[in-house]
Amino acid sequence: MRKVPIILAVMFLIVSLTSLGSSAFAEEQEFPRGESVGVKVMSYNIHHGVGEDGVLDLGRIAQMIEEANADIIGLQEVDNHWSSRSDFQDQAKKLADRLGMFYTYAANLDLEPINPGEPRRQYGTAILSKYPILKSVNHQLSKIGNTEQRGLLEASINVKGNHFHVYNTHLALTSAERQIQIEEIINIASRSEGPKVILGDLNATPESNEMKLLYSNYQDTFAEENKANTYPAINPTKRIDYIFSSNNLETKVARVINTLASDHLPIMTELVLERNDPFNNGNK
Repeated sequence: MRKVPIILAVMFLIVSLTSLGSSAFAEEQEFPRGESVGVKVMSYNIHHGVGEDGVLDLGRIAQMIEEANADIIGLQEVDNHWSSRSDFQDQAKKLADRLGMFYTYAANLDLEPINPGEPRRQYGTAILSKYPILKSVNHQLSKIGNTEQRGLLEASINVKGNHFHVYNTHLALTSAERQIQIEEIINIASRSEGPKVILGDLNATPESNEMKLLYSNYQDTFAEENKANTYPAINPTKRIDYIFSSNNLETKVARVINTLASDHLPIMTELVLERNDPFNNGNK
Protein backbone atom coordinates (compact mmCIF):
# COMPACT_ATOMS: atom_id res chain seq x y z
CA MET A 1 0.00 0.00 0.00
CA ARG A 2 2.98 2.35 0.44
CA LYS A 3 3.83 2.17 -3.28
CA VAL A 4 1.07 4.62 -4.27
CA PRO A 5 2.46 7.65 -2.34
CA ILE A 6 5.95 6.87 -3.71
CA ILE A 7 4.67 6.71 -7.28
CA LEU A 8 2.76 9.96 -6.82
CA ALA A 9 5.87 11.64 -5.41
CA VAL A 10 7.96 10.50 -8.38
CA MET A 11 5.32 11.76 -10.82
CA PHE A 12 5.22 15.13 -9.06
CA LEU A 13 9.01 15.40 -9.28
CA ILE A 14 8.99 14.59 -13.02
CA VAL A 15 6.28 17.18 -13.70
CA SER A 16 8.18 19.78 -11.67
CA LEU A 17 11.45 19.17 -13.52
CA THR A 18 9.71 19.24 -16.89
CA SER A 19 8.07 22.56 -16.07
CA LEU A 20 11.39 24.00 -14.97
CA GLY A 21 13.07 22.90 -18.21
CA SER A 22 10.36 24.50 -20.37
CA SER A 23 10.60 27.73 -18.42
CA ALA A 24 14.39 27.86 -18.77
CA PHE A 25 14.13 27.27 -22.55
CA ALA A 26 11.54 30.03 -22.90
CA GLU A 27 13.76 32.45 -21.01
CA GLU A 28 16.69 31.62 -23.29
CA GLN A 29 14.54 32.49 -26.31
CA GLU A 30 13.41 35.88 -25.00
CA PHE A 31 16.57 37.78 -26.08
CA PRO A 32 15.69 40.81 -23.90
CA ARG A 33 15.61 44.35 -25.25
CA GLY A 34 19.01 46.02 -25.48
CA GLU A 35 21.05 42.82 -25.91
CA SER A 36 23.31 42.95 -28.97
CA VAL A 37 23.46 40.05 -31.40
CA GLY A 38 26.46 39.08 -33.53
CA VAL A 39 25.75 37.79 -37.05
CA LYS A 40 28.33 36.45 -39.50
CA VAL A 41 27.56 37.48 -43.08
CA MET A 42 29.32 35.97 -46.10
CA SER A 43 29.38 36.82 -49.80
CA TYR A 44 30.60 34.22 -52.28
CA ASN A 45 30.58 33.92 -56.05
CA ILE A 46 30.57 30.11 -56.33
CA HIS A 47 31.15 29.87 -60.12
CA HIS A 48 28.31 27.29 -60.35
CA GLY A 49 30.23 25.04 -57.98
CA VAL A 50 33.35 24.63 -60.15
CA GLY A 51 36.70 25.27 -58.49
CA GLU A 52 40.03 26.43 -59.82
CA ASP A 53 40.85 22.79 -60.52
CA GLY A 54 37.90 22.58 -62.94
CA VAL A 55 36.05 20.14 -60.68
CA LEU A 56 32.35 20.52 -59.85
CA ASP A 57 32.06 20.02 -56.08
CA LEU A 58 29.35 21.70 -54.01
CA GLY A 59 30.43 19.62 -51.03
CA ARG A 60 33.63 21.58 -50.50
CA ILE A 61 31.71 24.86 -50.73
CA ALA A 62 29.33 23.60 -48.04
CA GLN A 63 32.28 22.45 -45.94
CA MET A 64 33.93 25.86 -46.18
CA ILE A 65 30.68 27.56 -45.05
CA GLU A 66 30.40 25.12 -42.14
CA GLU A 67 33.99 25.70 -41.06
CA ALA A 68 33.54 29.48 -41.27
CA ASN A 69 30.37 29.16 -39.17
CA ALA A 70 28.61 31.72 -41.38
CA ASP A 71 25.05 32.67 -40.41
CA ILE A 72 23.85 34.33 -43.62
CA ILE A 73 25.41 33.75 -47.04
CA GLY A 74 24.80 35.63 -50.27
CA LEU A 75 25.75 33.47 -53.26
CA GLN A 76 26.25 34.50 -56.87
CA GLU A 77 26.51 32.43 -60.08
CA VAL A 78 24.14 29.75 -58.78
CA ASP A 79 22.69 27.21 -61.22
CA ASN A 80 19.22 25.69 -60.99
CA HIS A 81 18.80 22.81 -63.48
CA TRP A 82 20.88 24.99 -65.81
CA SER A 83 23.05 22.59 -67.81
CA SER A 84 25.49 19.70 -67.75
CA ARG A 85 28.21 22.02 -66.41
CA SER A 86 26.54 21.67 -62.98
CA ASP A 87 24.85 18.29 -63.58
CA PHE A 88 21.49 20.09 -63.78
CA GLN A 89 21.58 20.52 -59.97
CA ASP A 90 19.28 22.73 -57.94
CA GLN A 91 22.35 24.17 -56.28
CA ALA A 92 20.71 26.50 -53.76
CA LYS A 93 18.48 23.72 -52.44
CA LYS A 94 21.31 21.24 -52.40
CA LEU A 95 23.52 23.54 -50.33
CA ALA A 96 20.67 24.51 -48.00
CA ASP A 97 19.76 20.87 -47.39
CA ARG A 98 23.38 19.96 -46.69
CA LEU A 99 23.81 22.90 -44.29
CA GLY A 100 20.37 22.67 -42.67
CA MET A 101 19.59 26.29 -43.61
CA PHE A 102 16.69 28.31 -44.94
CA TYR A 103 17.19 29.62 -48.47
CA THR A 104 15.72 31.74 -51.23
CA TYR A 105 16.67 31.66 -54.89
CA ALA A 106 16.39 34.32 -57.62
CA ALA A 107 16.63 33.49 -61.32
CA ASN A 108 18.04 36.29 -63.44
CA LEU A 109 18.19 34.03 -66.48
CA ASP A 110 15.15 31.77 -66.95
CA LEU A 111 15.02 29.49 -70.00
CA GLU A 112 12.80 26.72 -71.28
CA PRO A 113 13.93 23.18 -70.40
CA ILE A 114 15.82 21.10 -72.94
CA ASN A 115 13.09 18.45 -72.84
CA PRO A 116 9.35 19.12 -72.28
CA GLY A 117 8.23 18.49 -68.71
CA GLU A 118 11.65 19.06 -67.17
CA PRO A 119 12.33 21.96 -64.75
CA ARG A 120 13.11 25.37 -66.22
CA ARG A 121 16.78 26.21 -66.67
CA GLN A 122 17.77 29.04 -64.33
CA TYR A 123 20.87 30.98 -63.34
CA GLY A 124 21.07 33.62 -60.65
CA THR A 125 21.70 34.31 -56.98
CA ALA A 126 20.70 32.84 -53.63
CA ILE A 127 20.65 33.64 -49.94
CA LEU A 128 21.18 30.93 -47.30
CA SER A 129 20.38 31.62 -43.65
CA LYS A 130 20.49 29.91 -40.28
CA TYR A 131 17.64 32.23 -39.34
CA PRO A 132 14.10 32.26 -40.77
CA ILE A 133 13.65 34.18 -44.02
CA LEU A 134 10.43 36.14 -43.56
CA LYS A 135 10.06 37.27 -47.17
CA SER A 136 12.09 37.76 -50.32
CA VAL A 137 11.78 39.38 -53.73
CA ASN A 138 14.04 39.66 -56.77
CA HIS A 139 14.32 43.08 -58.42
CA GLN A 140 15.42 43.09 -62.04
CA LEU A 141 18.07 45.74 -62.65
CA SER A 142 18.35 47.87 -65.78
CA LYS A 143 20.75 46.91 -68.55
CA ILE A 144 22.09 48.51 -71.70
CA GLY A 145 21.55 46.68 -74.95
CA ASN A 146 21.65 42.91 -75.25
CA THR A 147 23.69 42.22 -72.11
CA GLU A 148 23.06 39.70 -69.35
CA GLN A 149 20.09 40.39 -67.09
CA ARG A 150 21.15 41.25 -63.54
CA GLY A 151 19.08 41.35 -60.38
CA LEU A 152 18.96 42.33 -56.71
CA LEU A 153 17.72 39.60 -54.37
CA GLU A 154 16.18 41.19 -51.29
CA ALA A 155 15.45 39.13 -48.17
CA SER A 156 14.08 40.08 -44.76
CA ILE A 157 15.49 37.76 -42.09
CA ASN A 158 14.50 37.36 -38.46
CA VAL A 159 17.81 37.29 -36.58
CA LYS A 160 16.81 36.54 -32.98
CA GLY A 161 14.11 39.19 -33.07
CA ASN A 162 15.78 41.68 -35.40
CA HIS A 163 14.45 42.38 -38.88
CA PHE A 164 17.67 42.21 -40.88
CA HIS A 165 17.55 43.19 -44.57
CA VAL A 166 19.97 41.49 -46.95
CA TYR A 167 20.49 42.60 -50.57
CA ASN A 168 22.50 40.25 -52.76
CA THR A 169 23.59 41.12 -56.30
CA HIS A 170 25.94 40.36 -59.17
CA LEU A 171 26.47 43.48 -61.25
CA ALA A 172 27.17 44.00 -64.96
CA LEU A 173 30.53 43.96 -66.68
CA THR A 174 30.38 47.55 -67.98
CA SER A 175 30.84 50.68 -65.89
CA ALA A 176 27.87 52.45 -67.48
CA GLU A 177 25.49 49.64 -66.57
CA ARG A 178 26.90 49.33 -63.04
CA GLN A 179 26.34 53.05 -62.48
CA ILE A 180 22.64 52.68 -63.28
CA GLN A 181 22.32 49.45 -61.29
CA ILE A 182 23.96 50.86 -58.16
CA GLU A 183 21.62 53.86 -58.27
CA GLU A 184 18.68 51.45 -58.44
CA ILE A 185 20.03 49.36 -55.57
CA ILE A 186 20.41 52.42 -53.33
CA ASN A 187 16.86 53.44 -54.14
CA ILE A 188 15.42 49.96 -53.46
CA ALA A 189 17.32 49.54 -50.19
CA SER A 190 16.15 52.96 -48.96
CA ARG A 191 12.58 51.65 -48.81
CA SER A 192 13.29 49.39 -45.83
CA GLU A 193 14.02 50.48 -42.27
CA GLY A 194 16.38 48.83 -39.84
CA PRO A 195 19.80 47.18 -40.19
CA LYS A 196 20.80 46.10 -43.68
CA VAL A 197 23.65 44.86 -45.83
CA ILE A 198 24.33 45.15 -49.55
CA LEU A 199 26.68 42.44 -50.73
CA GLY A 200 27.84 40.54 -53.77
CA ASP A 201 30.11 40.45 -56.77
CA LEU A 202 30.00 44.06 -57.97
CA ASN A 203 32.55 43.62 -60.79
CA ALA A 204 34.07 46.99 -59.84
CA THR A 205 37.17 47.97 -57.90
CA PRO A 206 36.84 50.38 -54.95
CA GLU A 207 38.17 53.41 -56.84
CA SER A 208 35.65 53.00 -59.69
CA ASN A 209 33.45 56.01 -60.26
CA GLU A 210 30.23 54.02 -59.93
CA MET A 211 31.23 52.88 -56.42
CA LYS A 212 31.13 56.43 -55.02
CA LEU A 213 27.37 56.30 -54.42
CA LEU A 214 27.68 53.14 -52.33
CA TYR A 215 30.51 54.60 -50.27
CA SER A 216 28.52 57.76 -49.60
CA ASN A 217 25.49 55.83 -48.30
CA TYR A 218 26.89 52.70 -46.64
CA GLN A 219 29.98 51.64 -44.78
CA ASP A 220 32.49 49.24 -46.28
CA THR A 221 32.92 46.47 -43.72
CA PHE A 222 36.44 45.86 -45.07
CA ALA A 223 37.51 49.50 -44.77
CA GLU A 224 40.16 48.60 -42.19
CA GLU A 225 41.52 45.71 -44.25
CA ASN A 226 44.52 46.51 -46.43
CA LYS A 227 44.27 43.34 -48.49
CA ALA A 228 40.75 42.33 -49.48
CA ASN A 229 41.39 41.11 -53.02
CA THR A 230 39.06 38.32 -54.08
CA TYR A 231 39.73 37.60 -57.76
CA PRO A 232 41.13 35.38 -59.12
CA ALA A 233 41.16 32.85 -56.30
CA ILE A 234 44.78 31.95 -57.08
CA ASN A 235 46.96 35.00 -56.33
CA PRO A 236 44.05 37.49 -56.30
CA THR A 237 44.85 40.91 -57.74
CA LYS A 238 41.40 42.57 -57.76
CA ARG A 239 38.86 43.47 -55.13
CA ILE A 240 35.40 43.08 -56.69
CA ASP A 241 33.42 41.32 -53.92
CA TYR A 242 31.95 43.41 -51.11
CA ILE A 243 29.82 43.56 -47.98
CA PHE A 244 28.44 47.03 -47.26
CA SER A 245 26.40 47.67 -44.12
CA SER A 246 24.12 50.41 -42.88
CA ASN A 247 25.98 53.00 -40.82
CA ASN A 248 24.36 51.97 -37.54
CA LEU A 249 26.05 48.55 -37.56
CA GLU A 250 29.35 47.77 -35.86
CA THR A 251 31.85 45.56 -37.69
CA LYS A 252 33.76 43.24 -35.37
CA VAL A 253 35.72 41.09 -37.80
CA ALA A 254 36.15 41.11 -41.59
CA ARG A 255 38.22 38.56 -43.48
CA VAL A 256 38.86 37.00 -46.86
CA ILE A 257 38.74 33.20 -46.77
CA ASN A 258 41.36 31.23 -48.65
CA THR A 259 39.80 28.45 -50.73
CA LEU A 260 40.03 27.24 -54.32
CA ALA A 261 36.44 25.91 -54.43
CA SER A 262 35.55 28.70 -56.92
CA ASP A 263 37.35 31.25 -59.09
CA HIS A 264 36.50 33.92 -56.46
CA LEU A 265 37.43 34.02 -52.78
CA PRO A 266 34.59 34.28 -50.25
CA ILE A 267 34.49 37.18 -47.80
CA MET A 268 32.90 37.27 -44.36
CA THR A 269 32.23 39.91 -41.76
CA GLU A 270 30.75 39.72 -38.27
CA LEU A 271 28.28 42.52 -37.58
CA VAL A 272 26.66 43.54 -34.32
CA LEU A 273 22.90 44.10 -34.37
CA GLU A 274 21.67 46.24 -31.50
CA ARG A 275 18.39 44.85 -30.20
CA ASN A 276 16.44 48.08 -29.91
CA ASP A 277 13.17 46.81 -31.33
CA PRO A 278 12.71 43.05 -30.89
CA PHE A 279 10.59 41.33 -33.51
CA ASN A 280 8.92 39.14 -30.88
CA ASN A 281 8.02 42.08 -28.64
CA GLY A 282 4.30 42.87 -28.64
CA ASN A 283 4.93 46.61 -28.17
CA LYS A 284 6.85 47.18 -31.39
